[in-house]
Amino acid sequence: MVASSKKCEKKLYNNLKRGRLEVKVSSKTFICPFCPMNKRRVCLYKDLLQHASGVGNSSSKKRSAKQKASHRALFKYLQNDLADSATLSNPHEFSEDGERFVWPWKGIVANIPISMTQDGRWAGESGSKLRDEFIQRGFSPVRVRTLWDDYGHSGTAIVEFDNCWNGLNHALQFDKAYQADAQGKLDWLREGEKSGLYAWLARVDDYNGHSIIGENLRKMGDLRTITGLMEEEAWKEQRLVQNLIRIAQDKERHRKALENKLSKTSTKLKHATEEKQKLLHDYSEELKKRQERAMVHSHVIFGNHEKQKMQLEAQNKELEIKLLELAKREMENEINRRKVKEELEEIVYKNRFFELTDMEKQTADEDVRKLAEDQKRQKEELRERIIALERQLDQKEALELEIEDLSAHVNVMVCLAFNGDDGVKIENLLRDLSEKGRELEELDKFHQELIIRERESNNELQEARRELINTLKDMNSYIGIKRMGELDSKPFLEAMKIKYNEGEAEDKTFEACQLWEEYLKDPDWHPFKRIKVDNGDREMEVINEEEERLRELEKELGKDVYSAVAKALVEINDYNPSGRYITSELWNFRQDRKATLEEGVICLLVQLNKAARQREMAHR
Repeated sequence: MVASSKKCEKKLYNNLKRGRLEVKVSSKTFICPFCPMNKRRVCLYKDLLQHASGVGNSSSKKRSAKQKASHRALFKYLQNDLADSATLSNPHEFSEDGERFVWPWKGIVANIPISMTQDGRWAGESGSKLRDEFIQRGFSPVRVRTLWDDYGHSGTAIVEFDNCWNGLNHALQFDKAYQADAQGKLDWLREGEKSGLYAWLARVDDYNGHSIIGENLRKMGDLRTITGLMEEEAWKEQRLVQNLIRIAQDKERHRKALENKLSKTSTKLKHATEEKQKLLHDYSEELKKRQERAMVHSHVIFGNHEKQKMQLEAQNKELEIKLLELAKREMENEINRRKVKEELEEIVYKNRFFELTDMEKQTADEDVRKLAEDQKRQKEELRERIIALERQLDQKEALELEIEDLSAHVNVMVCLAFNGDDGVKIENLLRDLSEKGRELEELDKFHQELIIRERESNNELQEARRELINTLKDMNSYIGIKRMGELDSKPFLEAMKIKYNEGEAEDKTFEACQLWEEYLKDPDWHPFKRIKVDNGDREMEVINEEEERLRELEKELGKDVYSAVAKALVEINDYNPSGRYITSELWNFRQDRKATLEEGVICLLVQLNKAARQREMAHR
C-alpha cells in the first residue's frame, strides 16, 4: 500500500513539472488542481502551501490515500519548483502591515540642481534625462515628471512606476537604494547642507502634504495598502475562476442533454428501420404472388396472340407497300423543294441585277412588291394549313380511339367462347376495323403531307428573312440588324472614368468587357430562376438578382453596368441559350422590338427608291 502511494505521488509530481496540471493562475495567485471544481478557490502561495501540507500529512480517515499522495506531490512541487514565486506573492514583506502608499506607485526626487535664467525664472534638468539615469541603475521607471511652479523649476520631480507588482518591486528597490546611500527621505528632512539627489517612495504623509508634491500626488493617484491590493486582485481572480467553473458545469449539463437526445433519436431510428424492413418483406411477398398470377395469365393469352400473328403479318405487308409509296412521294417533294429553292435564288439574283439601272430598279421594285405579297399569301396559306392540320389531327385521334375500341371488342369476342352468330359479328367487326384502318392510313398520309408543306414554307420564310438580314446589314435605317447578346461597353466606360483617369479607364473597360463576354459565352453559367406568372398557369425564366457574380458586379461598378450585363444575358438566353454566342436579328429600332418580314421588305423598298432618286440627281 505504501509503495503504491509513493508511486502515485511520483507520477503526479512529474505531471505537475511537465505542466499537465494547472497550478499557477498568475504571478501572484495559485489554485489546487486536485480539489473538486466546486471547492476550488484562488489563493496566495503561502495559503496553497499550507493547504497542500495539511491535506498531505493528514491522519484523518476521510481522506483517501490518493488525495494525500496528490497533495504531498503538490507540496513538493511548490517547495522545489515554485519557491521563487513566494517572493513575488508576498510584497508586503518589504513594508509594514497596513502601510499606505500612493498608487499607482510613485517616487519623489528632491534637490535637483537648478539655476536662474536671465528672465528671473529657475531652470533645471529635464525629466527624460533623470529617467535615463534611473533606468541605467535598474529602477525601470515609466516616466519622470519635473514639478514647476510660478517661479519655474521647483527642484523636485515625481517618478512613475508600472502599477503592477514588478513596478512595486522597482519602487521599493528605488527607495532602499537611496536610503542605503543616506539620500533618503529622513536624510532630506535633517537640517544641514544637502548635496546630490534625494529620493524616496511616496507615502501617506507626502500625499497629504500641502506642498507642490502633495498637490500633484493627489491629482495623479490615491492611497492604497499592499494587502488591500492583493486581496482585491485575489478576489477578482477567484470570481473569474468561479465563473469559468460555472460555465464548465453548464457545458457539461448541455452535453448530457445532447447525449440523452441522441439516445432517443437512435431508438426511434432503429424502430423506423425495423418497420421499413418489415414493409419491404411484405412488399416482396406480394410482388412475388403478382408475378406468379401474371405468368399464368400470360400463358392464357399467348395462344390468342398466335392466332392474331397471321393477321398482323398480312397487315405488315400492306404497310410496307404503303411505306414504299410514301418514300417515293417524299423523294418527289424533295425534288420539287430544290426546284423552288433554285427559282428563289434566281429571283434574288435578278433582283440584285435590276438595281443597276432605273429600268432595272422599277422591275426590282415590282418583284419585291410581289415577293412581299407572296410572303403574305404564304403566311395565310401556312395559317390555313396549320388549322387544317389541327383538324386532321383531331380526326386522326378520334379515329384511333374508335379503332382501339373495335380492336378491344374483337379481342374480347375472340377470347370468349362463341357460336355461329358470334362468328358473323366478329367478321363484321373485323371488316369495320379494316375500313377504319384504311381511313386512318389516309388521314396519316394527308397529315404527313401537311407537315412537309408546313416545313417547306417555314424554311422558305426563314431563308427569305436571312437574305433580308444580309441585305439590310449595311443600310442605315430604322429597320436594321441587332446583334442579340452583344455587351454594351458604354456603361463600363462611364463606371471606369469614376474610378480611374481617362487613359486607365479605357484599358480597364476593355479588360472588364472581355472578361464578361467570356462569362456570357460560358454555357455552365446560368444565373436565372423560374417564376410562375398568369396566376401560376405557366413559368418563365428571369434574372436571379441574388446570384453572387452579378451581385458583386453591381456592388463594384454600379446599377448601369449590371443592367447592361442583365440585358445581354436575357437576349442570349432568348435567342441562343444552347450555343451562347451572338446572333443577328431583324430589329425595329423605333419601337425596340423584333421586326416582321413585311416591315423589312417595306424598309428595303424605301431604301431602294431613295438610292434611285440619288442616282437620278447625280446624273442631272
